[in-house]
Amino acid sequence: MKNISVSNKFTRHSNAVAAGTTVLTPASGIDMQGFETVVFLVSFGAITASAVTSIEVHQSADDSTYNALLGSNVVVADDDDNKVFYIEVNKPVDRYLKLIVNRATQNAVLDGIVAIQGGPRVAPVTHDSTTIGGGEFNVSPAEGTA
Repeated sequence: MKNISVSNKFTRHSNAVAAGTTVLTPASGIDMQGFETVVFLVSFGAITASAVTSIEVHQSADDSTYNALLGSNVVVADDDDNKVFYIEVNKPVDRYLKLIVNRATQNAVLDGIVAIQGGPRVAPVTHDSTTIGGGEFNVSPAEGTA
């Protein structure tokens, strides 16, 4: 069995964003060089009734011009408050990926986006030190003071 924290790279792709109706686009993409797959976890807060919200993945060869990936759109219902959605992309054609949050008509709160890259060519991976504060890996720990 592979261990999640040493065989996957975690990156905070977007911070929380207050209620609004604008499209949310992270500043930079997730660099897929050296990785086979990525799962974007998108956490929502309150979503106002009648909000039109969805998520989708865009790709770029050079982290500048991005285009949507066919079939990557996931609709977020207006009663999906406080739920987590995901999109996984395996073996992307281009090197960089971004998760876009489309918000329209009514307010939707984004709690944040985390990208988990898997299938590294080199393990253990190094987590993004600008977005991951720390962590710990335990194997069959005994009970006692944490």
